[in-house]
Amino acid sequence: MKFGKQRGSFYFTWGYNRDWYTKSTIHFRNTTTDNYDFTFIDAKAHDRPDLHDFYKLDNLTVPQYDMNLGYFFNDKHDLGIELSWDHLKYIVTDNQMMHVQGQIRGHQIDKDTLVTPDFVHLQHTNGNNYLMLNLVKRQKLWQSKAFQLSAIGKVGGGPLISYTISTVLGNNDEGYFHYHGMVAALSAGLKLDIFKYFFLQTDLQGAWVDYTNTRLGADHQGLATHHFYSLQYKYQFGFNFPLGKR
Repeated sequence: MKFGKQRGSFYFTWGYNRDWYTKSTIHFRNTTTDNYDFTFIDAKAHDRPDLHDFYKLDNLTVPQYDMNLGYFFNDKHDLGIELSWDHLKYIVTDNQMMHVQGQIRGHQIDKDTLVTPDFVHLQHTNGNNYLMLNLVKRQKLWQSKAFQLSAIGKVGGGPLISYTISTVLGNNDEGYFHYHGMVAALSAGLKLDIFKYFFLQTDLQGAWVDYTNTRLGADHQGLATHHFYSLQYKYQFGFNFPLGKR
């Protein structure tokens, strides 16, 4: 089937990802229902793919997944617009040595400290979610009767709608979905269209992430703030929905 000149086309993608994070400086504060104000310097974090049994219908959204809905205008600039939901997982590594500064219940601290889960545990695992509106640029590289290979670039941003699980000084919070901050990202990848209606796509995405509203504790009176960079590798499949030829 040939790839004719289309009026426009919607598309939907689904896939999974792996993630890598820079170190971050995390500020913890609660001066109402507790008394602490301290900072972790250069905290390390990692992802959690959870890809076991991902093929089962009731497990599709358990791993780190990506979902996109977009539209290509099929104009001379070959641009598109996309709404994306990237579900990443961010876990501050337990039992790591890091420098801690500030005060904890009236006691000053300024030293390298082994941070155990009994002291602080923090994870954005349901998740470190990027809800973004993206501008998409497509550059066609090669085409045959049945296949089309394109380079895809994206730039976008939006809110962090995240779910954080935490324990701070014994106060555990299982979390809830709410606005946590903002994210901005750039990505580049390849898209292989197959018989016009199906495609495979892979992307490498770099993002700047700013958490400004992470609530802590069962009463949600604590606050954690930090920012970091993430690198995300995505592997996806999708469906094209052409609107017809011009």
